[in-house]
Amino acid sequence: MSRLSITSRGNRLPGDTEAGEVAYIRTLHTDGSVGRRELDQAPAWQRPSTPLRSRTVYAAAHVVPRIAGDNTPGAPADIDWDATLGFRRHLWSWGLGVADAMDTAQRNMGLDRRATRDLVTRSAAEARSVGGDLVVGVNTDHVDEPVVDLDAVIDAYVEQLHHAEDHGAGVVLMASRHLARAATGPADYERVYGEVLDRAGAPLVLHWLGDAFDPELAGYFGSDEETVLRIIEKNADRVRGIKMSLLDADREIALRARLPRGATMFTGDDFHYVDLIEGDGEHHSDALLGAFAAVGPQAAAAVAALDAGRPEEYRSILGPTETLARHVFATPTYHYKAGVAFLSWLNGHQPAYAMVGGLQAARSLPHLSTLIELADEAGALEDPDLAARRWNAYLAVHGVVS
Repeated sequence: MSRLSITSRGNRLPGDTEAGEVAYIRTLHTDGSVGRRELDQAPAWQRPSTPLRSRTVYAAAHVVPRIAGDNTPGAPADIDWDATLGFRRHLWSWGLGVADAMDTAQRNMGLDRRATRDLVTRSAAEARSVGGDLVVGVNTDHVDEPVVDLDAVIDAYVEQLHHAEDHGAGVVLMASRHLARAATGPADYERVYGEVLDRAGAPLVLHWLGDAFDPELAGYFGSDEETVLRIIEKNADRVRGIKMSLLDADREIALRARLPRGATMFTGDDFHYVDLIEGDGEHHSDALLGAFAAVGPQAAAAVAALDAGRPEEYRSILGPTETLARHVFATPTYHYKAGVAFLSWLNGHQPAYAMVGGLQAARSLPHLSTLIELADEAGALEDPDLAARRWNAYLAVHGVVS
């Protein structure tokens, strides 16, 4: 393992290193034992000089809370807009698209309807200012009543759809909890999606989110690929593709082979994306992944390797990130946002390890300790010195100083 020369920064904290020393972290295990790990140098990923060509890649971005805000459970989200939009500029700078206001941004897990609407507006304006590719999630989650009829579901979808389109954003039609409760069979899904798509101003991406990400969506579309295919086929001119987030590579491969010409499969499988994006020689998946918010530079470098016809290099870059992603998305999978925010903090994209709703508490210290080790192995620590200082200080605050 290579060693890293450190430039001292700021005030020293427990575990800090000085110039010429090796960056190390303390590791904490579930039995309470404490270890020590030296960190590798950060890989010198190069930002693409031309747009990525062979795959369309979106990173689903998280939100950063305002440190002085009351981001306690149940409180309205108080967002640090400078840091939140700065993170999107970071992703765009690597040639990636941004998928915003989706489950990674804590939809239905702390991001309230006012903050969601504001996020769409601000991200769309930021995308225009930098020429970034943006799609945003459209849902029905601004409706207070837990149970509504199908007409109300359609109206709710259309309200958010028009808000997104009015601000120039592309749209991902997210799975709706209201629709999951109201639908009695495939015909109800076909009716709702058909009427919403009929009112869209441009082709949309559909989203099939599995119950690992949201237990309330169990049985969505009747758990039936045939329903999805009928919706796409009947609305071919208004469907750009579908993001499939079932964590089931075989089902994704089977469905993408049957998609009508012109419809794209966007993988949302954070466990198997390396093979799915590379493809089988006949079909491949494009990407719309929360994991890519954590490993944006690697995602860009890997797709650039595919662009250059170097699949072995693609796998050597992206392969190690999949082990990291599997840990970030470990059961309960819906708490993966904590890992995305943790890596954002370690890499200097936000001032503290914090989330709206206080959900940074959803993962244990040993889980985070393993996460930083896997991030080091995957080359996902953009500044190992900073990551080590922050993590060692965080452990010290929790009494881990040996």
